[in-house]
Amino acid sequence: MLFVANNSLDPAYNLAAEEYLLKQKQMPAIMLWQNDRAIIVGKNQNTMAEINYQYVKENGITVCRRLTGGGAVFHDRGNLNYTVISDNTGKLGDYAYFSKDLTDFLKTLGLNAEISGRNDVLLNGKKICGNAQTTYKNLVLHHGCILFSADLSSLTNALKVDPEKIADKGIKSVKSRVVNIQSLLYKKIDIDEFRKLFADFIIKRHALTVYEFTDREKDIIKNLREQKYNTYNWNYGNSPQYTYKNRKRYTFGTVELYLDVKDGIIDKCKIKGDFFGAKDITDFEKLFIGKKYDLQDIKTVLSAADTNKYIANAEKDDIIKLFFE
Repeated sequence: MLFVANNSLDPAYNLAAEEYLLKQKQMPAIMLWQNDRAIIVGKNQNTMAEINYQYVKENGITVCRRLTGGGAVFHDRGNLNYTVISDNTGKLGDYAYFSKDLTDFLKTLGLNAEISGRNDVLLNGKKICGNAQTTYKNLVLHHGCILFSADLSSLTNALKVDPEKIADKGIKSVKSRVVNIQSLLYKKIDIDEFRKLFADFIIKRHALTVYEFTDREKDIIKNLREQKYNTYNWNYGNSPQYTYKNRKRYTFGTVELYLDVKDGIIDKCKIKGDFFGAKDITDFEKLFIGKKYDLQDIKTVLSAADTNKYIANAEKDDIIKLFFE
């Protein structure tokens, strides 16, 4: 087994690195890694139903889909993520087995963590780590997201979605009470020291060799990042079909929007309300059908449309808020 050194903070690159280790290198490995601010959604989730889209866009938060199932998680530099790739001899679903390094390490810091439910690690009854798994051939990939000093307010805001707006059949995230490990330590350390101590613990316990990706391997990972993990189709378009609805009251009247979205593409669009307009609203609706349910694509449609002709006195920003706020 290798201990993979990876100092990238790029969410799409790091997820690509996981897939490379699992599907191309195909050997047991452990990797610690951190991301800049990002939401990482589960493989089977509807991305738009999990994120506060307006907040995410306004705050420059990256959105990526991972290989494993489970719920959406918020990452920033206050999280430490770990990946374990192992042979799949009876290990699939054994979250306690893969979490033992973490729970035993936390004991060295004076903290008694426990496995709870299917895949969570708790301290004092609050979640400090969620885990997920997938398999490939005879291997299992297990990874976890450790809350050390994460921005919990951003976590809450980025993942806050009005359940009345979106109805879909994707796997929903389960909301949990969370806490940062740093706040529970008797001796305060920062995330960098925590990462080093955990790495040293793992390397010593398993007698691992530290491995760095070659330039060729980095190029393969970068290509996978560009072809998959940094694309709209994977991160948004891979979502199950869902329905989006929103209702807003403006000075020019009430407007209601209904969308059916399939694979990230608007399949149906209906706009209702007590507004006035010189042109038939159905012609306005048709402009959005076949377009990506994405901020830039909707802006492009509106830039070429005479919005006022369909909804009198409406500004383009009013319509954007109807789609995303």
